[in-house]
Amino acid sequence: MTDPSTSPLDPLPDVTWQKLSPRYVLVRLISLATGTLAFAVAGLVGWLVTDWWPALAGAVAVVVYGLVRAPFLVRQIRSWGYAERDADLLVRHGLLIRRLSIVPYARMQFVDVAVGPVERLFGLATVQMHTAAVGADATVPGLAPAEAVRLRDRLAALGRHGTEGL
Repeated sequence: MTDPSTSPLDPLPDVTWQKLSPRYVLVRLISLATGTLAFAVAGLVGWLVTDWWPALAGAVAVVVYGLVRAPFLVRQIRSWGYAERDADLLVRHGLLIRRLSIVPYARMQFVDVAVGPVERLFGLATVQMHTAAVGADATVPGLAPAEAVRLRDRLAALGRHGTEGL
């Protein structure tokens, strides 16, 4: 019988998980609101121009979707975390389907730091670690630029160190 306190999503009890910046919630909410507003306006204009009621119903449905999605989006972002260990990077996220990715530094090919326009406005960046295996990449969004650069440099250094002697 297994211990109910252990979970396959918590590999070691002594791992210190780092959270994303709370400002990342605003970035994602702005993106959701922008998309919701664009589709709602398109549906409203379509209804006003053509008097076709399904366009109005579509606009209302899009607004309802945005309002229902917003609290789940906040919880989804708060579920993200990452941890650096000696030989690998751990990234976890998800609400309904929780996911834990463990990416060994030695398998890393390169590391990206990306900053979109809304992220830049809020002083955030995204770090993405690429590996040779399909689906084994790890992304850590919502980091302060200084933390993103530190993480990128550390991952690159550990990746170089892990491939020495191959």
